[in-house]
Amino acid sequence: METQLTGRDFITLQEWTKDEIDTLLDVSFDLKRKFAMGEPTPYLRDKTAFLMFFEQSTRTRNSMEAGLAQLGGHANFLDTSTMQVSHGEVAKDTGIILGSYGHALACRNCVWEIGNKYLRSLANHAKVPVMNLQCDLYHPMQGIADLMTIKEKKKQTDNLKVSIIWAYATSHKKPISVPLTQALLFPRYGMDVTLAYPKGYEMPDWVIEQARENAEKNNGTFKITHDQDEAYREADIVIPKNWGSWVTNQDDAVIDDLLESNKNWKCTEERMAMADDDVMYMHALPADRGNEVEDSVIDGEHSIVFTEAENRLHTAKAVMTLTMGGK
Repeated sequence: METQLTGRDFITLQEWTKDEIDTLLDVSFDLKRKFAMGEPTPYLRDKTAFLMFFEQSTRTRNSMEAGLAQLGGHANFLDTSTMQVSHGEVAKDTGIILGSYGHALACRNCVWEIGNKYLRSLANHAKVPVMNLQCDLYHPMQGIADLMTIKEKKKQTDNLKVSIIWAYATSHKKPISVPLTQALLFPRYGMDVTLAYPKGYEMPDWVIEQARENAEKNNGTFKITHDQDEAYREADIVIPKNWGSWVTNQDDAVIDDLLESNKNWKCTEERMAMADDDVMYMHALPADRGNEVEDSVIDGEHSIVFTEAENRLHTAKAVMTLTMGGK
């Protein structure tokens, strides 16, 4: 177990070793048990984190705010449209100043080809840990909660058949960060991962290369298919979720011809029946109900989305406890 994590940035799980991630999971499970029993966990008393949001948030904002309060600290929510960032202040200046005011800085910036670079600039100049609340490339907070949920529900991850499946949605052009994070993380835990999507919704080449390397090093597998039925067949876990065509088309239009030509990419009862009898349905939420998934699936017996969402609290608390200097 790795215990020297104070001051570490949390921008992508790729930069954390498996031992470090295992420590994070261990602390997450411990915090979940203590939360259930009403045990106080004042590990970050009087510590402050600044939460910068360029986009909307429900689970991420509230898991961070509630989580730090439960740890004895305080989270400052910052809507960047009300900050000098909106007038052109650069990440260097923001990082130096906010880093001098408290004990951590966290940011969500999903703008394509800008978000991760902005996070990296904050991290380069802030003297406190910087946490990624989702960028254009990674969503480590969601990834660690997903991994915790899979371990909690399935116990063993070796040779677990997990399918990350593109799904039709019209709510907004979503980042690729959730499926990208899952594609990199799950093979590290020996899972047999299938990435399924219609042509035009590719991940960057470097992601596929790293995912295959992660699988080879950890006795997992990683494959790509453009047949969604193949991804459902005998799967232990299915994660049907939309992501935008950012790699092939940087236009920010939500609905286009490519999207509309793939309306049949939807999680249905019929497709769930192709999977293992004990298949579990996951989604980072919010799901585009009726488009990505039928209500009967997301509200059905195979769905574990609300456990997955709850675990966002416990994993966020673990990240903060370990990186902000909790003992």
